[in-house]
Amino acid sequence: MKQRNPWAWVPTLYFAEGLPYVAVMTISLVMYKRLGLSNTDITLYTSWLYLPWVIKPLWSPFIDILRTKRWWIVAMQLLIGASLGGVAFTIPGPLWLQGSLCFFWLMAFSSATHDIAADGFYMLGLDQHEQAYFVGIRSTFYRISTIFGQGLLVMLAGNLEVLTRDVKYSWSLMFYAMAGLFIAFWLWHQYILPRPEQSHEEEIVEHAPLMAEFWHTVRTFFQKPQVWAGICFMLFYRMPEGLLAKVSALFLIDAQHKGGLGLSPAEYGLIQGTVGVIGLTLGGILGGIVASRDGLKRWLWPMVLAITLPDIVYIYLAYALPSSLWVTGVCVFIEQFGYGFGFSAYMLYLIYYSQGEHKTSHYALCTALMALSMMIPGMFAGALQESVGYRMFFIIVVLTCSLTFFVTSQLKIDPEFGKKKQ
Repeated sequence: MKQRNPWAWVPTLYFAEGLPYVAVMTISLVMYKRLGLSNTDITLYTSWLYLPWVIKPLWSPFIDILRTKRWWIVAMQLLIGASLGGVAFTIPGPLWLQGSLCFFWLMAFSSATHDIAADGFYMLGLDQHEQAYFVGIRSTFYRISTIFGQGLLVMLAGNLEVLTRDVKYSWSLMFYAMAGLFIAFWLWHQYILPRPEQSHEEEIVEHAPLMAEFWHTVRTFFQKPQVWAGICFMLFYRMPEGLLAKVSALFLIDAQHKGGLGLSPAEYGLIQGTVGVIGLTLGGILGGIVASRDGLKRWLWPMVLAITLPDIVYIYLAYALPSSLWVTGVCVFIEQFGYGFGFSAYMLYLIYYSQGEHKTSHYALCTALMALSMMIPGMFAGALQESVGYRMFFIIVVLTCSLTFFVTSQLKIDPEFGKKKQ
């Protein structure tokens, strides 16, 4: 393998991994709201875009069979760049909704495939010491891409709206800029990515009994202790967040006469895309630190409280409708910090449940359930909000926190899991 400095490709690879996910899941929400789509349609259409991440375990084994992981990375980056360009091209046209959704679907499948290839390539392209050293760095650049996409790019589109006085043209320009950035990623990674010694042929040999192994993996997944308690936890622990995630973004930018806060895209990019993401990141870091010190079981219930109770801030925002960005920013920070802290328990439980034989494949099935847990409530969240209004919707979200408490109470966790070994 030709040696490459990991600093030359790990940060850019994981920045490129995070950006299309943000475009599909968050930027699309703001764009469709600015283009006049109803909350019902926005949440339904964009929630379906979770599907590629739900079914990702079904096609992940075939990635090794058909081509090398390096090939998939550069090919998907080119396809993502083309998808971004397609969104940009269709927005000003008469079929902007159908055309943009078509390209968002292509982007979602390409992004999910890129995730599989990038995570696998990370293990092939680095030795064990380098993998451990860069695990925090790759997570950091993934978060930076979230701030860049959800914060700076949304702010850019908002500023362009002011300059051009044309909403469609402004968002089209922003997506053209994203497309250009991804073409640059494609060119860079085509040149800089190392070529691991493990060849394509060796990978095929490893996955020869593919279908038999896949069904064995699925069967053993459902034979684990506490299987139904675990699956219910994976599906319903984030039920409040599944309802809140998309509607909270729409609430922040919806007009005040409709019950929203009326933030501009630039203000939304600052509050949700920057302050909120920083809160989410800090909460996740703190959650990882305390769980590694005292174990998952010790911090499970504090994390449950953290992921549920801060949702109350949206009830306050819906009733008070504060005009101060500081007040809104503090509320969003509190909710996102709590979510980041509480989400640590969820991710650690996925690892806990996946222990034993086939742990990598079982973890992939767990992440599929994780995506499904956000997809299903998100599909009807907008319709529910439009039928009851923002205030009652946020009250319902807080009431569904009881489901989080119930599924958590059914778990049995080893007190030693997660603790640092002496």
